[in-house]
Amino acid sequence: MDARWRMPLFVVALSVGSLAAATAQLSAPIPTAIATPSLALAVVLHAEGAQIYECRAASDGNLAWRAREPIATLVFDGSTVGRHYAGPRWEYVDGSVVHAKLASSTPGASEADIPWLRLDVVDQRGNGKLSGVTRVERVNTRGGVARGPCDEAGAFLSVPYSADYVFLRKD
Repeated sequence: MDARWRMPLFVVALSVGSLAAATAQLSAPIPTAIATPSLALAVVLHAEGAQIYECRAASDGNLAWRAREPIATLVFDGSTVGRHYAGPRWEYVDGSVVHAKLASSTPGASEADIPWLRLDVVDQRGNGKLSGVTRVERVNTRGGVARGPCDEAGAFLSVPYSADYVFLRKD
């Protein structure tokens, strides 16, 4: 796959329990900083949820919002198919789970949008849709950036966000 995906880009995604083809549109080019042209597409899932922040002391001693965890529902073709949570981890309804770590990032479309990410899978379990996935790309982010005062250590802030997660595997 070319690192310079252009819109409209349609990708083949597998539906639950079958090889039925479905399409998902990616709304913008995938930046070179996070693109993985050498891997095959497993599935693209849309996430709706919140980024959770905690008010903690920064390295300079001042209080600041620090990312704690995402909490999101994963959606495919209008149906809930899984969840995204701390780790970061993505769990599909068939029991397959991937755990990843940050590899690279690039800014979101606006200052209010969390960054687009490339994440390397470090662990997985179960057999299913996410089996064999080696990389995850977070794209098309909307919202999720913490704003406002952080005045009390230990306080939490929930910021709504949405994103598309592109799950990739070796061909």
